[in-house]
Amino acid sequence: MHNPDGDGNPAVAHLVDRQPAVSPERLIAQLKPPPTFADASFASYRPDPAQPTQAAAVVACTNFCRQAAERRAGRRKLLGKREVLPGVGLYLDGGFGVGKTHLLASVYRDLPDSAEHPRAFATFMELTQLAGVFGFTECVDLLGDYTVVCIDEFELDDPGNITLVSRLLSELVARGVSVAATSNTLPEQLGEGRFAVQDFLREINTLATIFTTVRVDGPDYRHRDLPPAPQPPSDEQVTAQAVAVPNATLDDFDALCAHLATMHPSRYLTLIEGVSEVFLTGAHRIDDQNVALRLVALVDRLYDAGVPVVASGVKLDDLFGADMLAGGYRKKYLRATSRLLALSAAG
Repeated sequence: MHNPDGDGNPAVAHLVDRQPAVSPERLIAQLKPPPTFADASFASYRPDPAQPTQAAAVVACTNFCRQAAERRAGRRKLLGKREVLPGVGLYLDGGFGVGKTHLLASVYRDLPDSAEHPRAFATFMELTQLAGVFGFTECVDLLGDYTVVCIDEFELDDPGNITLVSRLLSELVARGVSVAATSNTLPEQLGEGRFAVQDFLREINTLATIFTTVRVDGPDYRHRDLPPAPQPPSDEQVTAQAVAVPNATLDDFDALCAHLATMHPSRYLTLIEGVSEVFLTGAHRIDDQNVALRLVALVDRLYDAGVPVVASGVKLDDLFGADMLAGGYRKKYLRATSRLLALSAAG
């Protein structure tokens, strides 16, 4: 990370110099809640008294855990054998910053973990990557004995993923796997405003029938008592700070965005592994949707890992313009902005 350069001065590392690789074994090892939610539990979730849906969501989650355990145990038949019962589905829908990921991680922690019937927690991107690496049939076999698969930020950006995930979850539920998911979009609205949804209604409706939807309302907790986005520091200030922080990285904003395009987003977690703080220079409003979505994926991984961000250029709540926020990915951009502001406050 920090190595002396030819002049004897400390040289800060750069994310653009990293070429992360993710092995199949690493993908499986990653199937657990991120460090930010490592200790999450139903007991540590604090429902807002002004938002009754939050307390109701805790009840729904605990009931789901009970049902998931019962379904995995199956029904006893003659000669001591057990009949496999289909899994159940829970879909936590609500705005960003209301604690849905905390509840999802609590579901994961609440259910027993065993070698025979393990549990999994993955982002939607990690789940699709898992299917891509192992193949559909192998992925079903890999996860088919799990008690629960928890999927965070369930959003479909690619119509091909609708068919893949619909088939995958249908197969897993039939084999007794229960599925819990979070999203800002109801199952029947996935993909809305992004592509010809009518061409994929059957798959979307299949997803909707798997889940019982539970609404979680409330304001974004990340912004409680937070001031508006501060005036960004200068390039020189960012550079000076980066050099002073052990295990930090320093990158030009455009160069980092270009680097993100060279790898699958499932590698972003490995890209930031061991990084204590991310410093960026020259941040500006993004006009390209592909660039914006890759940045959103990186922000999600930074937030999961609790890595602070400091950036010069435009304010971090001005990265996504009005045109972007008016499109089908509005909720993704708003979530990323919310998380960036929280990370910048930590920085």
